[in-house]
Amino acid sequence: MVKLLALAPGLTAVDIGAGTGYFLPHLAPAVQPGGQVVGLDVEPAMVAHMTERIARERIAGAQARQAAPDDPGLAPASVDRMLVVNTWHHIGERVAYARKLLQALRPGGFVLVVDYTMTTKRGPPPAARLAPAQVIDELTKAGFTAELVKESLPHQYIVRGRKL
Repeated sequence: MVKLLALAPGLTAVDIGAGTGYFLPHLAPAVQPGGQVVGLDVEPAMVAHMTERIARERIAGAQARQAAPDDPGLAPASVDRMLVVNTWHHIGERVAYARKLLQALRPGGFVLVVDYTMTTKRGPPPAARLAPAQVIDELTKAGFTAELVKESLPHQYIVRGRKL
């Protein structure tokens, strides 16, 4: 994920639906010095867990914040990269949500949506899953240029939505 995000010192990256903050210690060093990583989650307990983890592991340049289910709460043109892992299918009104992500991205920024394939035995029930074409369609309707990323994940696919 770090390689696909093309992180560099000074960038701002956001992990949306960060949960326990698994990606924070992997992303934060890639944006140092001068960058920051924000872990967003709708659950206060997950935000508290991430905050404790950041302090315990001394993850420089990382912070955790609570977000509303329908709004990531990101300032316009404040983010370079976004990561959404196993979360996109949980978001309601995804096109409207994606528009908010687009507004928060700086020119040239992008979001990676990683979610379960339709055929894997892992993840949510098949009825709750989204095909990559649907994610591409939703991001495109929100104003992104979206494409399926070539990858080798055994249970997930990756869609990249770019802001031009």
